[in-house]
Amino acid sequence: MNLLNLSKLSSEEILKGSFGIEWESLRAKGDGELSLTPHPEVFGDKLTNPLVTTDFSESQIEIITPTFDTIDEAFNTFSLLADLVNSSLPEDEYLWFQSIPCILPYWDQIPIAQYSDEGISSQKYREDLAKKYGVKKQMISGVHFNFSFSDKVLRDLHSLDDKGLSFREFKDKVYLKIARNYLRYCWLIIYLTGCSIGSHKTFSNECLHLMDAKDDFGSYYSTQGPSFRNASCGYKNLIELNPSYNSVDEFTDDISDFIERGDLSEAKELYTQIRLKPKNPKDLLNSLKNDGIEYIEIRTLDINPFYQCGLVEHDMKFLHIFLIYMLVKGESDYPDWQSEARMNEENTAEKAYVESMRLLKDGEEVTLKSWAADIINEMYGMCEVLGIDEGRTLSLMLNRISNPDLTYGKRLLRLIEEHGYINTHIILSKNNKQTSIHNLENVDLKEQEKLKCYVDVALAGR
Repeated sequence: MNLLNLSKLSSEEILKGSFGIEWESLRAKGDGELSLTPHPEVFGDKLTNPLVTTDFSESQIEIITPTFDTIDEAFNTFSLLADLVNSSLPEDEYLWFQSIPCILPYWDQIPIAQYSDEGISSQKYREDLAKKYGVKKQMISGVHFNFSFSDKVLRDLHSLDDKGLSFREFKDKVYLKIARNYLRYCWLIIYLTGCSIGSHKTFSNECLHLMDAKDDFGSYYSTQGPSFRNASCGYKNLIELNPSYNSVDEFTDDISDFIERGDLSEAKELYTQIRLKPKNPKDLLNSLKNDGIEYIEIRTLDINPFYQCGLVEHDMKFLHIFLIYMLVKGESDYPDWQSEARMNEENTAEKAYVESMRLLKDGEEVTLKSWAADIINEMYGMCEVLGIDEGRTLSLMLNRISNPDLTYGKRLLRLIEEHGYINTHIILSKNNKQTSIHNLENVDLKEQEKLKCYVDVALAGR
């Protein structure tokens, strides 16, 4: 896909799409320890509630928004759901606003999500993951951003770019290119949004050993990198798996081979920064083969503890523009790009604040700041050509690149150095709960009807 074809559409058309958000967060007690109570009854059956469920653990709430036509709608609904969930928890309990866990009990006391007979396969899957990766790693949480272009936009582009491909083949081609480029450049998203720099001693020793500082309260933290959720100690497959993204058939064939070899139990166990999502997620590989790629899921974002819903809207808007840029950005033919991309991802997560750290660009060393600035400047140019008015968002990101002190990771570092890892997040999480309560008490009349709709669904899944 080239910029010239995209420029033949209006900016309003280009920005149209489908947007959704998923957010996992632990429930913690007032002293920073994991809450071991079952999934709150107020949210009903975790298997049937479409908005509020659990992830791996009974102690790990997951919010899933419906899909919306604009980022504003998706973000506002997500923010409202976060307020509703946080304010519905018991008085002495709150959401843990951090991707790295709170104070954990012994591994055998962490409650795996329990399901009725209808969900027994989901429970068995979680039990098998716990044996394979360890229970504590499963408690890492984050934010997922789901995106697809509108079919009308894709059909218009198809008519401009048709090289004998069917519409379905063209649509797959678009999302495969975005996926390849996103894997190459997601290190920039890690730098700009990373906010998981500390860990309590009850978490993984593998992670603690990567951190270079310790507080007075039994926790460790790093002064060198922004995102240990995305570091080499994060929740990743036990061995490096690099499926082909050249075509859907090659991708699905490789995943099938991984399963046959025993590297994966099923397709959804492939943990990558971006996922190709099918029409029927319950039959992932066959649906991808038969129906093509329906949308993509971005899995890079840390929970942001500075905001009451763990996410900032201008970060979402940047990510949206970034994905458009991934579509028009040219690709090199460097053969080991996936291994290089993983190295850049982990080096950024662990050492982005170290001046001597270098990334690899087609085998050549480059500084993070220079490469990141080049990308943002290219995005400025793309937005100018396409008439996309997001100069303020790009300016915010460029400032974070030139001055690391403006990043979320550095802002969090200053608080941890003053209060310690656990105390910092107790303060932030309690403040966020109070903000959520205040938000719901002050919903204007225009929002009340909308709120009632989501309350009815989220609470007890009605």
